[in-house]
Amino acid sequence: MENFVANTQILKYTMKVHILWFCILLMATSCSIAQPGMYATSSKKAIKLYEEANICFKDLDPRTGERRSLNCAESNAMKALEKDPTFIDALLLMAEINIVRGDFTKAIEYKEQVLTINPNYSVNEFYYIASLAMGMGDYEKGLKFSKLFLSRRNTSEVFQDMARRYLDNCEFALEAIKTPNEYKPLNLGEAINSDRPEYFPTLTADDKTLLYTRNIEDERVPFMGEQEDFFISTWSNGEWDKGENLGLPINTRYNEGAPTFSADGRYVIFVGCETGYRGELNYGENRQGYGSCDLFASEKVGDKWTQPFNLGKPVNSNHWESQPCFSADGKSLYFIRGIVRQGRKNPAEQDIYVTQITENGTWSTPMKVPGKINTPYREESVMIHPDGETIYFSSNGHPGMGGLDIYVSRRETDGSWGVPVNLGYPINTFKNENSLLVSAKGDLAFFASDREGGFGSLDLYSFVLPDKLKPVRTTYVKGIVYDAITKKHLPAHFKLIDLETGEVVKEAYANSGNGEFLVALPVNKNYALHADHKGYLFYSKNYSLQNVDPNSEFIIEVPMEKGKIVLENVFFEVSKFDLKEESKYELNRVVDYLKNNPEVKVELGGHTDSDGDELENQLLSENRAKVCVDYIIAQGINAERLSYKGYGESQPRVENDTPEHKAMNRRTEMKIIDG
Repeated sequence: MENFVANTQILKYTMKVHILWFCILLMATSCSIAQPGMYATSSKKAIKLYEEANICFKDLDPRTGERRSLNCAESNAMKALEKDPTFIDALLLMAEINIVRGDFTKAIEYKEQVLTINPNYSVNEFYYIASLAMGMGDYEKGLKFSKLFLSRRNTSEVFQDMARRYLDNCEFALEAIKTPNEYKPLNLGEAINSDRPEYFPTLTADDKTLLYTRNIEDERVPFMGEQEDFFISTWSNGEWDKGENLGLPINTRYNEGAPTFSADGRYVIFVGCETGYRGELNYGENRQGYGSCDLFASEKVGDKWTQPFNLGKPVNSNHWESQPCFSADGKSLYFIRGIVRQGRKNPAEQDIYVTQITENGTWSTPMKVPGKINTPYREESVMIHPDGETIYFSSNGHPGMGGLDIYVSRRETDGSWGVPVNLGYPINTFKNENSLLVSAKGDLAFFASDREGGFGSLDLYSFVLPDKLKPVRTTYVKGIVYDAITKKHLPAHFKLIDLETGEVVKEAYANSGNGEFLVALPVNKNYALHADHKGYLFYSKNYSLQNVDPNSEFIIEVPMEKGKIVLENVFFEVSKFDLKEESKYELNRVVDYLKNNPEVKVELGGHTDSDGDELENQLLSENRAKVCVDYIIAQGINAERLSYKGYGESQPRVENDTPEHKAMNRRTEMKIIDG
């Protein structure tokens, strides 16, 4: 659980206090508190009071690790300073006390007093002050003391590296503040937020179903008395419905967090921890894992979620996997993998990985995302947008405002990711920014924040994303597959193909309970839809998303036939019978169908509209059908299984009265004639 809370979730302290400041506290405490007999004062009374203060400061609660006697420590340290105002050890202890309390301003004041008394006391104090200044967003002071530290010789290599990063961040932040982005965060309201922390949202492609994590009180959990569950809400009538606990079988008394929806909301992938904990079963569910935290998945059949299953190796490992993001095309899964290596300069490696669905339905070996995203430091909260070309993530390894900042990167022509761009101020601040989600339409961003004015702790907010940070415009296509005669819903396999490139942009199955599917697609493109289901002819049709309003619904029906279909994606030049290149994908589907159904014989029929000469139309339709048959035979199908016929203008589908109707009448059909 420790890794999960510290590395994969944004709990109530994560965005309030940079993790680095806890490291500072440990380093500063171990380096700054003097050992007996080595005090920087001759006052025995001051020494006695300091030693009593130090005993109080080290009084830790064995259960939580919290310091129980800070007031005692402060009182005695202040009395020691009354005896000797130049007592450096007492001044440093007061700095540590204020670090623990989160008052970095006072901590810096005490450390600056030390350097006033003795500028050569410890060069590390320059570094500590720079660190504290970064922790409170005082970039001017952070810049000053970083430079002072770096100007000294014989300093720690680790501190030098960090000080250079502070220097870069301070210079970046000071420039970013001069040109702030327009940024008006809006709380999602009490239907979503509560007095408990909410974070890590995910949306379906139509932006109408929101799933998020909430940290809840749970008396069943020993020691901590709290755990993480998923809550779900639906957008209706211009607002979010009251979020409801997702319940069993996904939510348990253990931690579930950082969910990602498939575009249609049919699958959810999430992080589960305490896997295989002492061999116990989670409410009868054996969620055994490979590491401290693993990725699990569940499918929604009808309106019920299935028992979650571990994604297994090679996705999960003996390290920890977290914060997944499922690509809209259903082919790729991005996630965070944390690896702890002893003896390294940066012992905790935390990078963005990606795995692909292979042809046999298994996951490929995860690889670090190619390009310029990952650093030797921490990457978190990855979000691949439905456009497939834009990725958002958090990192403390690129120049930023300090802590974890949010970045955007665009895909390069070679498939790698380009130089990340910081989302800028005030989207990013000196605190940890994380948990960013961008809607499929690309206009709204969602994130978690503990800013004042919320309902308590972390709340979910939205804001309009500046144009320069938006992804490619996308819209969603909602469809339903059914038997053309009986209207029975069918869980057909379907593909969506970019007609310009021939690339399959989405491949999946319709919901087995209701035959529905939902996908997000970039606008201003033309697509072909292919669907197939056992016992049916495949279905094909093309759709244009040119000049489509991304805010509008694009709904299609997919009626499956058993006797005859129109090959909607076979194209010819006007009044010619030369096949267009984009037609070959459709005809290859016919080839696949005939190979998978060796007993079937088919006729390909050509049809035209009624414009022009009737005899010429007849000949044109016959030639078009013959060209299709010739292509199919060339792919290895026996000619005896194929015939062709030209019907000319004799069998119109609709009246030949508009350009749209004429286009419908110009078609190639496939009809089963035997088998």
